[in-house]
Amino acid sequence: MKQENVTSLTSKQAWKDIQNDNELLKDFEISILPPYMNTCRWFAGKARLQEKFTIKYSMEIPIKDSIALLFIVEVSYNDGETENYLLPISFIDSTHTQDIAPKGIITLAYINEKRGLVVDAIYDERFQQALFSQITQAENISQKENGKIEFNRGKGLSGEDINANLSSRVLPVDSSNSALTFGSKYFLKLYRKLFEETNPEVDMVEFISKNSDFAYIPAFAGSIVWKREGKPDITLGMMQRMVENEADSWVQTGKQLDSFVEEFIEKNFSIKESVFEQVELLAKRTAEMHLALYVPGAKEMFAPEPFNDGYRQFIHKRLSDLLEKRYNLLIDNYTKIADPVTRKLAWDFMESKELIDEFAKDILTKDINSQRIRIHGDYHLGQVLATKNDYIIIDFEGEPESTITDRKIKHSPLKDVAGMIRSYHYAISAKMFNDPATAKFDSARVQTAADRWYKLIQQTFMEKYLETFGNPHPLFKNNNEINFLMLIYLLEKAVYELGYEISYRPDWVKIPLKGIVSVIREIEKLRM
Repeated sequence: MKQENVTSLTSKQAWKDIQNDNELLKDFEISILPPYMNTCRWFAGKARLQEKFTIKYSMEIPIKDSIALLFIVEVSYNDGETENYLLPISFIDSTHTQDIAPKGIITLAYINEKRGLVVDAIYDERFQQALFSQITQAENISQKENGKIEFNRGKGLSGEDINANLSSRVLPVDSSNSALTFGSKYFLKLYRKLFEETNPEVDMVEFISKNSDFAYIPAFAGSIVWKREGKPDITLGMMQRMVENEADSWVQTGKQLDSFVEEFIEKNFSIKESVFEQVELLAKRTAEMHLALYVPGAKEMFAPEPFNDGYRQFIHKRLSDLLEKRYNLLIDNYTKIADPVTRKLAWDFMESKELIDEFAKDILTKDINSQRIRIHGDYHLGQVLATKNDYIIIDFEGEPESTITDRKIKHSPLKDVAGMIRSYHYAISAKMFNDPATAKFDSARVQTAADRWYKLIQQTFMEKYLETFGNPHPLFKNNNEINFLMLIYLLEKAVYELGYEISYRPDWVKIPLKGIVSVIREIEKLRM
């Protein structure tokens, strides 16, 4: 393994005492952490002007013949709030370095006259096995000054695996977190960016697992929580049962659309019956997920709530701020839009500013008797795994760009529904306008076919979703409220999408604009 460009550290201390070597830790903060963390996919601060990396806390986890250190690294920036990241590290002597993935190597090191590597401990098999054992044994590991690390065992952990020795590996997929697998049974996610409270994903999965028989999420098998007296618990990781799947629903829908495009080319409009059946099944599972989250009398974090003034003001401000940012962004980029159809959609949006603003204000005063609950929060086709005959819903962390507190706010479950409906709109639009096979056709004809497909899928999903609840239900008092809230959430989602497309995929701006204008047309009908 080549290491010519790898930095190095030296300490006369034994590895177990390394936390006492202040000079080494300072060198680690200044010379090692900045270049290493800036190569990591999970570090979200790459585009910001970084000022300082500080090891704010250091904790120990026993591993075979050694210890791993859990560093909580605080990163401060030229402006904005600081961020905290989890970086577990371990020392591997030179006889074992060939087993470590290159991107897991942090630095070459000479520790107590032993040559080796300081590595991201997730790549160290000893650390992997220690985490699994500590979860299965429900251990608590006290820290000298920093509370304790609590390992919780969930009911998704099979009794036969409590003392099992399952092979472990790091999943190669880069994301905002890190993931380990144990055999073909368990999936452990380590959260890299930390927040001063529990992660909503763990809250949600644990609540559903404990309070319902809803079986269409990966079963909760355990969690890792940092507990300190007088301070909020901080979630470090969660383990779930692995799920055999064929693809996510975005991929599945794409394959279904291949068949739709083939029929379109032959001048037919044809959606297979199996497509409607799968849409209905996903709608049913979505409704069942929300029913599992609707528990009157639950603890405060999950108890249903009304549309009170505080929530109404939150939604109105959030939507108004989002609209203002998107208006300005669209004005700045309007002349860059080459496609005349897209320019017309953009113009319709900007011209309807007063109408939209007035509609958004209705959330402050409209009579709404439906209730709010905790929801998935980032619900789309990519968050649903397609198994052989069913669906499994994953990733309950919520909107990536929202604060951890905002991710825990209760909404109408129709917000999730709107997210899925928008996802279907993206699927058909991306397919019909980006597939080379449709390029030779008149764009108006392509749009008509796409609109018809989308309308039928939307109707199918909504009908099955509401049918699963029964009517009326405390979450949906009447059709007027359902229609109003769907328009609010569809508008919010499409306006949010518009900002991303303008900034990163300008050729796709038409998709959210079409969604926005569709909502505008519905608002106009309500105002007649």
